[in-house]
Amino acid sequence: MQLSGAEIVIRCLQEEGVDYVFGYPGGAVLFLYDELFKQDKVKHVLARHEQGAVHAADGYARSTDKVGVALVTSGPGVTNAVTGIATAHMDSIPMVIITGQVPTHAIGQDAFQECDTVGITRPCVKHNFLVKDVKDIASTIKKAFFIASTGRPGPVVVDIPKDITTHKADFEYPKTIAMRSYNPVTKGHAGQGKKAIQMLMGAKRPMIYTGGGIILGEAAAELTQLVRLLGFPCTNTLMGLGGYPATDPQFLGMLGMHGTYEANMAMQHCDVLLAIGARFDDRVIGNPKHFFEEPRSIIHIDIDPSSISKRVRVDVPIVGNVREVLQDLIKQLQAGKVKPDQAALKTWWTQIELWRGRDCLKYDRSSAIIKPQYVVEKLYAITKGEAFVTSDVGQHQMWAAQFYKFNKPRRWINSGGLGTMGVGLPYAMGVQLAHPKAQVACVTGEASIQMCIQELSTCKQYRLPIKIINLNNRYMGMVRQWQEFFHGNRYAESYMDALPDFVKLAESYGHVGMRIEKPADVEPALKEAFARKKDLVFMDFITDQTENVFPMVPGGKGLSEMILV
Repeated sequence: MQLSGAEIVIRCLQEEGVDYVFGYPGGAVLFLYDELFKQDKVKHVLARHEQGAVHAADGYARSTDKVGVALVTSGPGVTNAVTGIATAHMDSIPMVIITGQVPTHAIGQDAFQECDTVGITRPCVKHNFLVKDVKDIASTIKKAFFIASTGRPGPVVVDIPKDITTHKADFEYPKTIAMRSYNPVTKGHAGQGKKAIQMLMGAKRPMIYTGGGIILGEAAAELTQLVRLLGFPCTNTLMGLGGYPATDPQFLGMLGMHGTYEANMAMQHCDVLLAIGARFDDRVIGNPKHFFEEPRSIIHIDIDPSSISKRVRVDVPIVGNVREVLQDLIKQLQAGKVKPDQAALKTWWTQIELWRGRDCLKYDRSSAIIKPQYVVEKLYAITKGEAFVTSDVGQHQMWAAQFYKFNKPRRWINSGGLGTMGVGLPYAMGVQLAHPKAQVACVTGEASIQMCIQELSTCKQYRLPIKIINLNNRYMGMVRQWQEFFHGNRYAESYMDALPDFVKLAESYGHVGMRIEKPADVEPALKEAFARKKDLVFMDFITDQTENVFPMVPGGKGLSEMILV
């Protein structure tokens, strides 16, 4: 029996074990939606904007080891989705985005709701396809899931013209897929591994620097074992938080532009650096010229060969799946007789503790105005560090990263590479659907939350009991901070002087709203909110307008050139 193209697409999703598709219907995908309606294995979540749909699928993927799936229509449906696609691409998130297209005979004719989906998305996807024959749907979707989830993960777009969804063909979903042009390396080179061990054993001031690759590669357990086996200090990037337990004494905190003093100083002054699943980006090492003022040997492990020696020249490159490479290194360490230089390591830790003694995250705890750091600390205490925390982008994101101690991977969900405002709420939707019994907190600001605030409607429809922590300082906080530091206190268009009443707004969507203005009310409000296990609670915390994120490495400066207070 032959199936229509639309039926084949849905059968493919079923074969891939897809639980949720996040989307928004439109003319070019109505046959796909019709087939979704006829079955119940794959559940559809109706977002209120295509950007929200893709972000929700992204959040779902980040908090699980599954591929996120989104479905949008042609033209504006696709262009609305591009921000979400680019966000996932920058952070290497495995996703498949199925897009509708005008009928094949109308492509290139400026038809109603037509756009060049392949051309528009090419710069911000891992790969994309335009399906021109119904017989190619099954193999194309199989390839899409394979490409999205292997090697360095990323989003894959499958563009399907409307007439292709009505054509019929025999259906057989491939059990495996072989692509001559795509064979990612997973096993690290044994010789390079031996060189890495020799270099690590000779280190006097070692440092382990890890990024989002640890999370995506499911290598947190191996990293923890390796760090404890070596006794070396460890730091995570913003995307790597939770890859190593934040409460462990060997953890120095996040590094980079808003990293801790001890992490940045250890990174700058180490003599052997082991980089794992990280890419030495500008927000991590600052100015590369300054970084190399201190000589060091670098070992770099990454699944993507193009990330190695891209910004920083390394001495021992190891291309492979980080989990497998770490397993091999651990075996070599356990079998070897040479151990790290304990005397040198003790001296190095003494220096690190002096840096740590600067207490770079201190803030005024006696203030009569709510400090945003205090809210995050109380959130951590009340959730016992077990919550999934999503964030938008800005000061609140940095405070969440600094003050919520993530001991597990995939609990910290935020936009790192693209820095997309508006992701927090749809991320939380995807996370809550993936983990229905978990506590999910969205840490946001009054500017970011308004970018996808329509998704409060989606949360009501699907009864998602997310807790929104709005750190409201009546400014675009990070913009204001940069204007204060580098633009002579000229707050051009960063002041939010027409804010809604967030309590009433939340209530208008059918949720619970709370306004908190005093430090003494922070903890009771959070406790009450989390006690309401079935309700979305929007907590509007009125915070100090003048508070800045410290430490801070100014743009173009080096890691040791931090502004501390």
